[in-house]
Amino acid sequence: MTERTFCMIKPDSVKRGLVGEIIKRIEAAGFTIRAAKLSNVSQEQAETLYQEHVEKDFYQGLVDFAMEGSALPMVLESEGAVQKVRDLIGATNPENAEPGTIRGDLGEEELPRNLVHASDSIESAEREIPIFFSESELV
Repeated sequence: MTERTFCMIKPDSVKRGLVGEIIKRIEAAGFTIRAAKLSNVSQEQAETLYQEHVEKDFYQGLVDFAMEGSALPMVLESEGAVQKVRDLIGATNPENAEPGTIRGDLGEEELPRNLVHASDSIESAEREIPIFFSESELV
């Protein structure tokens, strides 16, 4: 089934010049990019994106990191997009990510600097996409 999911290339990737490499891998995996824009994540966007973690100790670190520099939010589409992108990016902690995944091959640091955010379910994708994109921006 064709799905849309949310993915964001995080500030650490942008700073390290990895945007092209990450997009190359995303496209090679068969995704169609339906929306993308380089932007500075606002505090409201970061807080809303990570709202499910608000009670956890690492929440503020996630929010602060998301606002640390430019990021590239995207909407990706493919068959089984949610699981497919999660498999492509690898384990949340780059130290545990398998070789061949984005985090496994390109990750250098610990959380929250793990290169890419991706929705973990259809419901999360449906909640996260409108944080960054209006319906008219999806092509």
